[in-house]
Amino acid sequence: MELGFQHIGITDIVLEDAEKHLQQWLADGFHGEMSYMETHGSKRTRPDELVPGTVRVICARIDYLPEPAALSEERLNNALQAFVSRYALGRDYHKLVRSRLQRLAARIETEVGAFGYRVFSDSAPVMEKALAEKSGLGWIGKHSNLIAREAGSWFFLGEIYTDLPLPCDDVVSNNCGTCIACMAACPTQAIVAPYRVDARRCISYLTIELHGSIPLEFRKAIGNRIYGCDDCQLACPWNRFATQSAEADFRARHGLDTLSLIDALSWDEYGFLKKTEGSAIRRIGHQRWQRNVAIALGNSSPSPSVISALQQQLAGASELVGEHLLWALEQHYCSR
Repeated sequence: MELGFQHIGITDIVLEDAEKHLQQWLADGFHGEMSYMETHGSKRTRPDELVPGTVRVICARIDYLPEPAALSEERLNNALQAFVSRYALGRDYHKLVRSRLQRLAARIETEVGAFGYRVFSDSAPVMEKALAEKSGLGWIGKHSNLIAREAGSWFFLGEIYTDLPLPCDDVVSNNCGTCIACMAACPTQAIVAPYRVDARRCISYLTIELHGSIPLEFRKAIGNRIYGCDDCQLACPWNRFATQSAEADFRARHGLDTLSLIDALSWDEYGFLKKTEGSAIRRIGHQRWQRNVAIALGNSSPSPSVISALQQQLAGASELVGEHLLWALEQHYCSR
Protein backbone atom coordinates (compact mmCIF):
# COMPACT_ATOMS: atom_id res chain seq x y z
CA MET A 1 0.00 0.00 0.00
CA GLU A 2 0.95 3.62 -0.47
CA LEU A 3 1.41 4.17 3.27
CA GLY A 4 3.81 1.24 3.57
CA PHE A 5 1.51 -1.31 5.18
CA GLN A 6 1.54 -4.83 3.78
CA HIS A 7 -1.86 -5.91 5.14
CA ILE A 8 -4.80 -4.25 6.87
CA GLY A 9 -7.74 -6.00 8.52
CA ILE A 10 -10.74 -5.03 10.63
CA THR A 11 -12.18 -6.77 13.69
CA ASP A 12 -14.78 -6.29 16.37
CA ILE A 13 -13.71 -5.83 19.98
CA VAL A 14 -14.79 -9.16 21.48
CA LEU A 15 -11.70 -10.74 23.06
CA GLU A 16 -13.16 -13.22 25.54
CA ASP A 17 -10.82 -16.09 24.61
CA ALA A 18 -7.77 -13.84 24.66
CA GLU A 19 -8.83 -12.47 28.04
CA LYS A 20 -9.04 -15.96 29.53
CA HIS A 21 -5.63 -16.84 28.08
CA LEU A 22 -4.10 -13.66 29.53
CA GLN A 23 -5.64 -14.21 32.95
CA GLN A 24 -4.23 -17.74 33.11
CA TRP A 25 -0.82 -16.54 31.91
CA LEU A 26 -0.77 -13.92 34.67
CA ALA A 27 -2.00 -16.40 37.27
CA ASP A 28 0.88 -18.72 36.34
CA GLY A 29 3.32 -15.87 36.96
CA PHE A 30 4.68 -16.16 33.42
CA HIS A 31 4.93 -12.35 33.13
CA GLY A 32 7.76 -12.16 35.65
CA GLU A 33 8.60 -8.52 36.45
CA MET A 34 6.33 -7.15 33.70
CA SER A 35 3.79 -5.82 36.18
CA TYR A 36 2.38 -3.52 33.50
CA MET A 37 0.74 -6.59 31.96
CA GLU A 38 -1.78 -6.61 34.82
CA THR A 39 -1.79 -2.95 35.85
CA HIS A 40 -4.58 -1.86 33.52
CA GLY A 41 -6.93 -4.71 34.32
CA SER A 42 -9.64 -5.33 31.75
CA LYS A 43 -8.69 -2.27 29.66
CA ARG A 44 -6.18 -4.50 27.87
CA THR A 45 -8.78 -7.00 26.70
CA ARG A 46 -11.79 -4.69 26.39
CA PRO A 47 -10.95 -1.95 23.87
CA ASP A 48 -14.03 0.12 24.65
CA GLU A 49 -12.85 0.49 28.25
CA LEU A 50 -9.50 1.86 27.10
CA VAL A 51 -11.06 4.13 24.46
CA PRO A 52 -14.78 4.64 25.16
CA GLY A 53 -16.93 4.41 22.05
CA THR A 54 -14.67 1.93 20.28
CA VAL A 55 -16.60 -0.66 18.25
CA ARG A 56 -13.97 -1.72 15.71
CA VAL A 57 -10.20 -2.06 15.48
CA ILE A 58 -8.30 -1.52 12.24
CA CYS A 59 -5.14 -3.66 12.41
CA ALA A 60 -2.12 -3.08 10.20
CA ARG A 61 1.04 -5.03 9.42
CA ILE A 62 4.35 -3.54 8.31
CA ASP A 63 7.27 -5.85 7.46
CA TYR A 64 10.68 -5.10 8.97
CA LEU A 65 13.13 -7.89 8.09
CA PRO A 66 16.43 -6.01 7.51
CA GLU A 67 18.54 -8.85 6.12
CA PRO A 68 18.18 -12.42 4.83
CA ALA A 69 17.60 -15.00 7.56
CA ALA A 70 20.70 -16.94 6.49
CA LEU A 71 22.84 -13.91 7.28
CA SER A 72 21.19 -13.56 10.71
CA GLU A 73 21.97 -17.20 11.46
CA GLU A 74 25.57 -16.66 10.39
CA ARG A 75 25.91 -13.75 12.80
CA LEU A 76 24.24 -15.73 15.57
CA ASN A 77 26.80 -18.48 15.15
CA ASN A 78 29.75 -16.09 15.46
CA ALA A 79 30.65 -16.27 19.16
CA LEU A 80 32.61 -13.01 19.10
CA GLN A 81 29.86 -11.00 17.44
CA ALA A 82 27.00 -9.34 19.30
CA PHE A 83 23.57 -10.50 18.21
CA VAL A 84 20.77 -7.95 18.41
CA SER A 85 17.20 -8.99 17.66
CA ARG A 86 16.54 -7.99 14.06
CA TYR A 87 13.62 -5.73 14.94
CA ALA A 88 15.94 -3.47 16.95
CA LEU A 89 18.71 -2.98 14.40
CA GLY A 90 17.10 0.09 12.86
CA ARG A 91 15.08 3.05 14.05
CA ASP A 92 12.55 2.50 16.83
CA TYR A 93 9.39 1.42 15.07
CA HIS A 94 6.84 2.83 17.51
CA LYS A 95 6.75 6.38 16.13
CA LEU A 96 7.00 5.27 12.52
CA VAL A 97 4.04 2.90 12.73
CA ARG A 98 1.92 5.37 14.68
CA SER A 99 2.62 8.16 12.20
CA ARG A 100 1.59 5.89 9.31
CA LEU A 101 -1.59 4.96 11.15
CA GLN A 102 -2.31 8.63 11.75
CA ARG A 103 -2.02 9.26 8.03
CA LEU A 104 -4.34 6.33 7.35
CA ALA A 105 -6.88 7.77 9.77
CA ALA A 106 -6.64 11.12 8.00
CA ARG A 107 -7.33 9.39 4.69
CA ILE A 108 -10.40 7.75 6.16
CA GLU A 109 -11.55 11.09 7.52
CA THR A 110 -11.47 12.63 4.06
CA GLU A 111 -13.84 9.89 2.91
CA VAL A 112 -16.31 9.64 5.80
CA GLY A 113 -15.89 12.88 7.70
CA ALA A 114 -14.82 13.36 11.31
CA PHE A 115 -14.86 10.20 13.43
CA GLY A 116 -13.56 9.02 16.76
CA TYR A 117 -10.26 7.13 16.79
CA ARG A 118 -6.92 6.57 18.51
CA VAL A 119 -3.79 4.96 17.10
CA PHE A 120 -1.46 2.49 18.83
CA SER A 121 1.67 0.49 18.17
CA ASP A 122 2.89 -1.40 21.23
CA SER A 123 2.26 1.86 23.07
CA ALA A 124 -0.67 1.09 25.39
CA PRO A 125 -2.47 -1.88 26.98
CA VAL A 126 -3.59 -3.37 23.66
CA MET A 127 -3.88 -7.07 22.78
CA GLU A 128 -2.14 -6.54 19.46
CA LYS A 129 -1.71 -10.15 18.38
CA ALA A 130 -5.17 -11.25 19.44
CA LEU A 131 -6.76 -8.35 17.56
CA ALA A 132 -4.58 -8.94 14.49
CA GLU A 133 -5.54 -12.61 14.50
CA LYS A 134 -9.25 -11.74 14.68
CA SER A 135 -8.82 -9.22 11.85
CA GLY A 136 -7.44 -11.89 9.52
CA LEU A 137 -3.81 -10.72 9.43
CA GLY A 138 -2.60 -14.18 10.44
CA TRP A 139 -2.70 -16.69 13.27
CA ILE A 140 -0.88 -16.83 16.59
CA GLY A 141 1.78 -19.52 16.40
CA LYS A 142 2.98 -21.87 19.11
CA HIS A 143 5.72 -19.34 19.95
CA SER A 144 2.98 -16.70 20.59
CA ASN A 145 4.00 -14.55 17.60
CA LEU A 146 1.58 -13.75 14.79
CA ILE A 147 2.27 -15.60 11.55
CA ALA A 148 1.05 -14.55 8.11
CA ARG A 149 0.80 -17.33 5.55
CA GLU A 150 2.36 -15.19 2.81
CA ALA A 151 4.95 -13.36 4.92
CA GLY A 152 5.99 -15.30 8.01
CA SER A 153 6.34 -13.32 11.23
CA TRP A 154 8.95 -10.61 10.69
CA PHE A 155 6.60 -7.65 11.02
CA PHE A 156 5.30 -4.97 13.36
CA LEU A 157 1.65 -4.41 14.21
CA GLY A 158 -0.37 -1.26 14.73
CA GLU A 159 -3.99 -0.49 15.51
CA ILE A 160 -6.62 2.18 15.08
CA TYR A 161 -9.39 2.00 17.67
CA THR A 162 -12.45 3.56 16.07
CA ASP A 163 -16.15 4.23 16.60
CA LEU A 164 -16.89 3.49 12.94
CA PRO A 165 -19.07 0.33 12.58
CA LEU A 166 -16.94 -1.04 9.74
CA PRO A 167 -17.42 -4.53 8.26
CA CYS A 168 -15.12 -7.12 9.84
CA ASP A 169 -12.69 -9.37 8.01
CA ASP A 170 -12.67 -13.16 8.26
CA VAL A 171 -10.34 -14.99 10.60
CA VAL A 172 -7.74 -17.21 8.89
CA SER A 173 -7.07 -20.78 9.96
CA ASN A 174 -4.15 -21.78 12.17
CA ASN A 175 -1.53 -23.45 9.96
CA CYS A 176 1.04 -24.57 12.53
CA GLY A 177 -0.24 -28.15 12.38
CA THR A 178 2.03 -30.59 14.21
CA CYS A 179 5.15 -28.44 13.73
CA ILE A 180 7.12 -27.70 16.91
CA ALA A 181 10.21 -26.18 15.27
CA CYS A 182 9.93 -23.00 17.35
CA MET A 183 9.64 -24.98 20.59
CA ALA A 184 12.64 -27.12 19.78
CA ALA A 185 14.73 -24.09 18.78
CA CYS A 186 14.17 -22.06 21.96
CA PRO A 187 17.54 -22.00 23.79
CA THR A 188 15.93 -21.84 27.23
CA GLN A 189 12.77 -23.91 26.60
CA ALA A 190 10.65 -20.83 27.29
CA ILE A 191 7.81 -22.21 25.14
CA VAL A 192 6.65 -24.55 27.90
CA ALA A 193 3.69 -25.83 25.85
CA PRO A 194 2.15 -24.92 22.49
CA TYR A 195 0.96 -21.29 22.69
CA ARG A 196 2.29 -20.91 26.25
CA VAL A 197 5.47 -18.89 26.78
CA ASP A 198 7.00 -18.47 30.22
CA ALA A 199 8.57 -15.03 29.83
CA ARG A 200 10.80 -15.63 32.84
CA ARG A 201 12.74 -18.14 30.76
CA CYS A 202 12.70 -16.14 27.51
CA ILE A 203 15.96 -14.51 26.40
CA SER A 204 14.08 -11.45 25.15
CA TYR A 205 12.66 -10.98 28.64
CA LEU A 206 15.97 -11.70 30.35
CA THR A 207 17.97 -9.24 28.24
CA ILE A 208 15.35 -6.49 27.93
CA GLU A 209 12.67 -6.59 30.63
CA LEU A 210 14.58 -8.03 33.60
CA HIS A 211 16.27 -5.26 35.59
CA GLY A 212 18.43 -7.26 37.95
CA SER A 213 20.75 -10.22 37.82
CA ILE A 214 20.19 -12.80 35.09
CA PRO A 215 19.68 -16.26 36.68
CA LEU A 216 22.71 -18.53 36.43
CA GLU A 217 20.69 -21.32 34.84
CA PHE A 218 20.09 -19.26 31.68
CA ARG A 219 23.44 -17.51 31.18
CA LYS A 220 25.12 -20.16 29.02
CA ALA A 221 22.00 -20.53 26.85
CA ILE A 222 22.00 -16.80 26.11
CA GLY A 223 25.07 -17.25 23.93
CA ASN A 224 25.92 -14.01 22.12
CA ARG A 225 22.40 -12.56 22.24
CA ILE A 226 22.74 -9.16 23.90
CA TYR A 227 19.30 -7.72 23.09
CA GLY A 228 16.37 -9.99 22.41
CA CYS A 229 16.26 -13.35 20.66
CA ASP A 230 15.01 -14.41 17.21
CA ASP A 231 15.56 -18.16 17.38
CA CYS A 232 11.89 -19.14 17.29
CA GLN A 233 11.33 -16.97 14.23
CA LEU A 234 14.47 -18.20 12.48
CA ALA A 235 13.25 -21.76 12.99
CA CYS A 236 9.69 -21.18 11.77
CA PRO A 237 9.09 -22.77 8.33
CA TRP A 238 6.61 -20.05 7.40
CA ASN A 239 9.40 -17.48 7.43
CA ARG A 240 10.72 -18.91 4.18
CA PHE A 241 8.10 -16.64 2.62
CA ALA A 242 9.37 -13.52 4.38
CA THR A 243 11.00 -10.88 2.20
CA GLN A 244 13.46 -8.16 3.10
CA SER A 245 11.84 -4.86 4.01
CA ALA A 246 12.21 -1.86 1.73
CA GLU A 247 11.84 0.53 4.68
CA ALA A 248 15.06 2.50 5.07
CA ASP A 249 14.31 3.13 8.75
CA PHE A 250 14.46 -0.60 9.49
CA ARG A 251 17.97 -1.04 8.09
CA ALA A 252 20.77 -1.55 10.60
CA ARG A 253 22.23 1.63 12.08
CA HIS A 254 25.52 2.34 13.86
CA GLY A 255 26.91 -1.02 12.75
CA LEU A 256 24.67 -2.92 15.16
CA ASP A 257 24.43 -5.82 12.72
CA THR A 258 28.21 -6.36 12.70
CA LEU A 259 29.13 -5.18 16.20
CA SER A 260 31.81 -7.16 17.99
CA LEU A 261 31.23 -8.04 21.63
CA ILE A 262 34.51 -6.44 22.70
CA ASP A 263 33.54 -3.15 21.03
CA ALA A 264 30.05 -3.34 22.56
CA LEU A 265 31.53 -3.71 26.04
CA SER A 266 33.85 -0.74 25.50
CA TRP A 267 31.00 1.74 25.02
CA ASP A 268 30.77 4.15 27.93
CA GLU A 269 27.37 5.59 28.82
CA TYR A 270 27.78 8.53 26.45
CA GLY A 271 28.76 6.20 23.60
CA PHE A 272 25.83 3.91 24.38
CA LEU A 273 23.35 6.78 24.31
CA LYS A 274 24.86 8.20 21.13
CA LYS A 275 24.87 4.91 19.24
CA THR A 276 21.39 3.91 20.35
CA GLU A 277 19.80 7.27 19.60
CA GLY A 278 16.40 6.67 18.02
CA SER A 279 16.67 2.95 18.77
CA ALA A 280 14.50 0.67 20.89
CA ILE A 281 17.72 -0.55 22.53
CA ARG A 282 18.15 2.65 24.50
CA ARG A 283 15.31 1.70 26.85
CA ILE A 284 17.44 -0.90 28.67
CA GLY A 285 20.07 1.67 29.64
CA HIS A 286 23.86 1.37 29.72
CA GLN A 287 24.04 -0.83 32.82
CA ARG A 288 21.84 -3.61 31.44
CA TRP A 289 23.65 -3.31 28.10
CA GLN A 290 26.96 -4.03 29.87
CA ARG A 291 25.37 -6.84 31.87
CA ASN A 292 24.16 -8.53 28.68
CA VAL A 293 27.45 -8.07 26.82
CA ALA A 294 29.39 -9.46 29.79
CA ILE A 295 27.36 -12.67 29.64
CA ALA A 296 27.87 -12.93 25.88
CA LEU A 297 31.63 -12.51 26.30
CA GLY A 298 31.58 -15.19 28.98
CA ASN A 299 30.10 -17.49 26.33
CA SER A 300 32.62 -16.52 23.64
CA SER A 301 35.82 -18.30 22.69
CA PRO A 302 38.58 -17.77 25.28
CA SER A 303 41.28 -15.34 24.20
CA PRO A 304 43.62 -12.80 25.82
CA SER A 305 41.68 -9.93 24.20
CA VAL A 306 38.35 -11.11 25.62
CA ILE A 307 39.78 -11.57 29.12
CA SER A 308 41.48 -8.18 28.94
CA ALA A 309 38.26 -6.46 27.85
CA LEU A 310 36.38 -7.97 30.78
CA GLN A 311 39.08 -7.10 33.29
CA GLN A 312 39.25 -3.49 32.09
CA GLN A 313 35.57 -2.96 32.81
CA LEU A 314 35.76 -4.28 36.37
CA ALA A 315 37.20 -1.05 37.75
CA GLY A 316 34.29 1.25 38.50
CA ALA A 317 31.65 -1.28 37.46
CA SER A 318 28.33 -1.25 39.31
CA GLU A 319 27.48 -4.17 41.56
CA LEU A 320 25.15 -5.60 38.91
CA VAL A 321 27.61 -5.32 36.04
CA GLY A 322 30.54 -6.44 38.18
CA GLU A 323 28.73 -9.65 39.10
CA HIS A 324 28.28 -10.56 35.44
CA LEU A 325 31.82 -9.54 34.48
CA LEU A 326 33.21 -11.84 37.18
CA TRP A 327 30.97 -14.65 35.99
CA ALA A 328 32.25 -14.16 32.45
CA LEU A 329 35.87 -14.21 33.58
CA GLU A 330 35.23 -17.36 35.58
CA GLN A 331 33.99 -19.12 32.41
CA HIS A 332 37.30 -18.42 30.72
CA TYR A 333 39.49 -19.25 33.70
CA CYS A 334 37.67 -22.55 34.20
CA SER A 335 38.10 -23.48 30.52
CA ARG A 336 41.88 -23.28 30.68
